[in-house]
Amino acid sequence: MNYKLLGKSGLRVSELALGTMTFGEEWGWGASREGSKKVFDEYAEAGGNFIDTANRYTEGTSEKFVGEFILSNREHFVVGTKYTLFTRRDDPNFSGNHRKNMMHSLDASLKRLNTDYIDLYWVHAWDFTTPEEEVL
Repeated sequence: MNYKLLGKSGLRVSELALGTMTFGEEWGWGASREGSKKVFDEYAEAGGNFIDTANRYTEGTSEKFVGEFILSNREHFVVGTKYTLFTRRDDPNFSGNHRKNMMHSLDASLKRLNTDYIDLYWVHAWDFTTPEEEVL
């Protein structure tokens, strides 16, 4: 596996990231825990260290699986997760790029990932409401 610098951060990530949107079957498709673990193990054995997930992937199961799979070697993996998309359909403050949703989503992601830090936290989609300055 080759590694590349992530922007100007100095962080080295595998040139292939493992996207985990299909870790979990809550959407009627995707991989079981066992199938997800097999994909993860093959990726890690090939030298991959950069994992992409999001708070909404398979209703949070993706983050739960990732947290479980990286637990024994957390420091090795670069974990990126995203926020923006709703976590409560009936509450307007549980979606979007504003600080309240960011903080709520971050806390929930940390719990699901079973870690005390996330290496890369990013906006999943622009909400066309929150100013860029507020997000930054």
